[in-house]
Amino acid sequence: MYPYRQGVEDRELHGLNGQALGGVAIGIILFARAGGGLPPGSVENALTFDYPVLFQPIKAASVKAVVSPTLDPEVLSQLIEAGLYLEQQGCRAIIGACGYFVNYLPEVVKKLHKPCFFSSLMQIPLILNCLRPEQKIGILCADGSVLQSAPALKNCGVDDTSRIVIAGAEVLPEMKKILADSGSHNPKTLENELVELGRDMVEREPDIGALLLECTLFPTHAWAIQQALKLPTFDFATLIDWVHSSVVRRQYPGYM
Repeated sequence: MYPYRQGVEDRELHGLNGQALGGVAIGIILFARAGGGLPPGSVENALTFDYPVLFQPIKAASVKAVVSPTLDPEVLSQLIEAGLYLEQQGCRAIIGACGYFVNYLPEVVKKLHKPCFFSSLMQIPLILNCLRPEQKIGILCADGSVLQSAPALKNCGVDDTSRIVIAGAEVLPEMKKILADSGSHNPKTLENELVELGRDMVEREPDIGALLLECTLFPTHAWAIQQALKLPTFDFATLIDWVHSSVVRRQYPGYM
C-alpha cells in the first residue's frame, strides 16, 4: 500500500528545473534491451513493486559490456547521465538494475546527489553481522567468474571473502541464453536450475546460514529457492524495499 499523505500540503511547492512528473521516489537504471524476458519479480518489471518506480534505460549497457571485470567508459558516462535525470524527476534513491553496475559505483556517487544502490551484494555486511561467526553467505550470481575477478565485492564493503560462497549461474543452460543476449528464456526452467544450483551449494557448504541472489531476474525465483533450502533469502527486491522504506517514511496513526 502506498504511504498516502494525510491532507493537502500547506507550504509552497517548487518543482525542479526540468521535472515532468512527481510521486516517484525510486529511480531504476536499466539495460536498453532485455536479454531474456522480464517476468514479475525481476527488478525491470514494475509489477514487482508495491510503489511507483521510474525506469531509465541506457543504450551503452548490455550483458557483454556490464557483466565484465572491465569498466566501459561509455557505460559510466551514461550511468551518471541517467542518475542525474532520475534525480531531476524527484527520485530520492537510484537503483542500478544489474548487480555488476556496482563496479562503477565509486565513480557514479561522486557525481550524483542522492544515494545509489547498484547491487544486491551491498547487503552482505549486514547479513554477515546477523549470522554466527562460523556461518557463511551463499551467493547465487549471474556469472561467478566475473564476480570473483571484478571489484564488485570490494565496492560493496566486502574485503574478507572467507565467509562468502559463490555459485555462478553461468553454467546453467537457461542462464547461458540470457548471458548470450538471446532475447528469451523459460522462467520455470531457470527456476528449477537455480534451485538445484542452490541445493548443491548448500550441500557442499553446510555452514551457509543465508542466501543472497545477485541477479535482477532472481527475485522471481526467491520464493521457490527459499522453499527448497529453508534459509533466509535476500535479493534485489529486499534491498529496494528497504531503501524505499527509508526514503518514504509512513505515518503511524492511532491514539495513546
